[in-house]
Amino acid sequence: MNTSPFASPENQELLANRYQLQKLIGKGGMGEVFLASDVLLGGTPVAIKFLSQTFANPKIQANFNQEALLSAALSHKSIHIVRAYDYGVSQSGKAFYVMEYLSGKILKDLIPISLPIFFNLARQICLGLQCAHQGIAMDGKIYPLVHRDIKPANIIVIPDPMLGQLVKILDFGIAKFLNSATPNRTKGFHGTLPYCSPEQLDGAELDSRSDIYSLGVMMFEMLTGKKPWQPETNYFGAWYKVHQFEKPRGISEVNPYIEIPQQLNNLIMSCLEKKPEHRPQNMGEIIQVLTNIEKSSQQKTFHTSEPKSTSESSLISKDSEKNTNNYGQLTWPENKPIGEIVFPQLLDTEKTPAPALWLMLPQQEIKNRAETKLYNQFIFITSPHPVLLWLTVLYNRQLGPKWLPCYLDMQNPHNLQLVSALAADKSYPLIFFTLESPHKCANILRSTIGLAQRQKLTNWVKQSQQLPSSSQFHASKKLLKQQYKQIQAQILANLEAQTQAVV
Repeated sequence: MNTSPFASPENQELLANRYQLQKLIGKGGMGEVFLASDVLLGGTPVAIKFLSQTFANPKIQANFNQEALLSAALSHKSIHIVRAYDYGVSQSGKAFYVMEYLSGKILKDLIPISLPIFFNLARQICLGLQCAHQGIAMDGKIYPLVHRDIKPANIIVIPDPMLGQLVKILDFGIAKFLNSATPNRTKGFHGTLPYCSPEQLDGAELDSRSDIYSLGVMMFEMLTGKKPWQPETNYFGAWYKVHQFEKPRGISEVNPYIEIPQQLNNLIMSCLEKKPEHRPQNMGEIIQVLTNIEKSSQQKTFHTSEPKSTSESSLISKDSEKNTNNYGQLTWPENKPIGEIVFPQLLDTEKTPAPALWLMLPQQEIKNRAETKLYNQFIFITSPHPVLLWLTVLYNRQLGPKWLPCYLDMQNPHNLQLVSALAADKSYPLIFFTLESPHKCANILRSTIGLAQRQKLTNWVKQSQQLPSSSQFHASKKLLKQQYKQIQAQILANLEAQTQAVV
């Protein structure tokens, strides 16, 4: 028999006068998660987590409000942390968080995973934790946040057009609040025993190195599918014993068929050190080691295999392009500033408007980049506002990359027409104008768009047209910029590897 106070959410009044509960979608030691609709935002789906702790004590409620406020602020600082929109206490005294609703899979259901996927997911988890550990500024103070319950069940993985898989960390601040609301620490323990640091089990004051220990347990499990220890029972005493006194099993001992770099093995084992001072001291150290290992692995892969193109692209010379088009007669728009900028624009043609990128560069740079590799990619987010990043990269081995990002508001009718044209065409021209007067068209390159990308563009246009009106373009643009910065190194490494392989 379901004893939840929300067993029949369709019969409940609106939570906080705006959220209509629909159905239970998750349940764990910390509480229950419901799918709900935000009636004030046209029925936008959200996830609401009700904590298991019920309270009426004003001090405990104040602690919850503080933790919830910090967690909400943190969620808007990193794309790798599930966004928290709202929080409060229900009429029955249950604390709740309102979060973005994500359609993905829990990491727990995906492991064990391959080494390339491991690097992708582990790096993103570390970036989210690094952001939290660096802290949130509030009232003139910096508040570092320690998660206290890092485990595969608190990591959600969703499909992403750029990263392949995007990681989001759940439940920031909840474990600390629940522990502080429970007088008896052992009896009311709210961490997850297999992932707890020795100092957490002792009830000591925690810092970011406790999360690093939990991360080490999780990374071990991500690769092997098993935990570093196998105690006799799952009771507190048995786990206390292994975390405090027993050496973790080796990765090769648990699964002799796994081949991982020795550096990675050493990193995971260092995260599992009993004393915090013997572990990596911050997430930056871990991210650097992971980056170095992955880069070394990629170089070996690319040198021993045929190069793979990450984006269909082609190069058309200035003369051949001008022979087939009248682009050479174009002039720089009067309403655009004179400077090194890039912007998208539709060109009037005899048939239908054609999408193009216009950019202005010094004449010598245009000449030097006449022979270049082209890369393009499109990234789209819907919340809190639909925005598309149209990214083009010019790569020359001697000059390095030239990044050309354009952010399109997908509730702007002109941009919808532009993206529809991109989906219909198989390529788009990059029209180069000289920074020096008379700012003439000096070269034209053309980048092709893969079929899968064109299909996504079509779907994103339709999706944008169905979303409710929003005024948070800049908030979404900020999130996209974060994601763009995080994948730049990966794009560059692939382009460099391809160029080396060809040579």
